Amino acid sequence: MGNIIPSEMIERCIFLIRGEKVMIDYDLARLYQVPTKALN
Repeated sequence: MGNIIPSEMIERCIFLIRGEKVMIDYDLARLYQVPTKALN
């Protein structure tokens, strides 16, 4: 089973851009513990 990530940490990585909630690829890759290029 994977590590549990506190919701506060995830919430800090969510940005509101032009009315849309987004996460930067770097933060998303850290969340899933994969290289950024695996998401791109």
